[in-house]
Amino acid sequence: MAQKQVAGPEIERLIQLLAKLPGLGPRSARRAALHLIKKKDQLLVPLSEAMGIAVRDIGICSVCGTVDTSDPCTICSDEKRDPSVLVVVEDVSDLWALERASAVNARYHVLGGTLSPLDGVGPDDLNLASLVDRCGAPEIQEVILAISATVEGQTTAHYIMDQLGHLDVHVTKLAHGVPVGGELDYLDEGTLAQALKARTRF
Repeated sequence: MAQKQVAGPEIERLIQLLAKLPGLGPRSARRAALHLIKKKDQLLVPLSEAMGIAVRDIGICSVCGTVDTSDPCTICSDEKRDPSVLVVVEDVSDLWALERASAVNARYHVLGGTLSPLDGVGPDDLNLASLVDRCGAPEIQEVILAISATVEGQTTAHYIMDQLGHLDVHVTKLAHGVPVGGELDYLDEGTLAQALKARTRF
C-alpha cells in the first residue's frame, strides 16, 4: 500500500534530502525537517545561507585532498607545520579527528576511502598516485599511516607500503590495542590479541 503524502512537494523533497544524510532515516528526517520549519528564522534561513556559501566557496585541496575554502588548504599553507611528516588518512573526517586531538603538527594526505575489490574500489579510484608523488619530495622523512584496522584499511596500508618501498622514507602506522580508559572485559578478542603483540616495556 502506497504511503500517503502528508505535506506539500517542497516539504517532501526536504525530507527526502535529509534522509540521505548519514544517521538519518525517514523518521529522523521528518522530525529534523519539522524542527527546521518550526524554527525557520533561527535555523532554516541561516542553514540555507550557509549551504549556499558552501556550494559556492568550498572545494577540494589540490595538494592533500581535504575540503576547504582555499586551495591550497589552510593546513597545507601553514608554515608552522612540520614539512617532514605526512599523515595519510582515509577521509576528511579522520583528518578532523586527528586535528581535534592535537596529537601531531604535520601535513596530511586524504585517500578518499580504502581499497575494496568487492565494492569495485581499486587504486585508481583513490588519491594514491599523488601520495607517491608527494612522498618522493626530499623534505618528506616519515609517512604515518593513520588508517583503520579493518580488512580494507590494512589492505590499503600494505598497498601503500609496496608503492613507497623504493623511496627513502620511514613508514609508520598507528598503534592498535587497548584504548586509554578501556577495560579488558569489554574488548573484543582481535583488539586484545593486537594489544599483546604490540606490548611495550613498562
